[in-house]
Amino acid sequence: MRNRSMALVVRDDRILMIQTFRHNRSIWELPGGGIEKGETPQEAAVRELKEECGVDGVAVRPLNTLHCKDGSVEYVFLVEVPQDQQPMVGMDPEVEPGREQSIKNVCWKKLKELSEKDRAFLWSYGLLEVEPYFELVLSWGDAISYPGE
Repeated sequence: MRNRSMALVVRDDRILMIQTFRHNRSIWELPGGGIEKGETPQEAAVRELKEECGVDGVAVRPLNTLHCKDGSVEYVFLVEVPQDQQPMVGMDPEVEPGREQSIKNVCWKKLKELSEKDRAFLWSYGLLEVEPYFELVLSWGDAISYPGE
C-alpha cells in the first residue's frame, strides 16, 4: 500500500466530507488519497481536496500521522478553504477508466449528522485538536456511554 494524505476542512460547525460507496456500503470520509512520487504529504492533501471537492485549500498544520496495519502511513492536515468557494462532487483519479466513480456526494456535515463509526474515525484523524471540537468534548462531562447499549 502507498501512503495517503487527508484534508480536514472545518467551516463554522461543519466538516467537509465526501460520501463514497465501497465494500458494498456508504461511507462518509475526509477527502484524501495516495501521495504521488515527489509530492509531500501536505501537497497531496491539498491536491486531493481539489480533485475530490473542487476547492482550493491551504494546509494550516498537521493534525495526525497514523501508522496502518499494512505498513502504510496516513497523514491528516487541517486545511482552510476560502469562504466563497463551495465544494462539488469531483473525481477520484485512482478509479480505473470505465469504472464508476466512488465519490457520490460532497457536503458539509455536523458531527451529529454522522454515524458513531464515522465520528470515531474523525477523532482518530485529529479532530480533537481543532477548535471548537476540543471545547465540545470538554462539555460532555464524565458520563460513561457506549454505542448500541
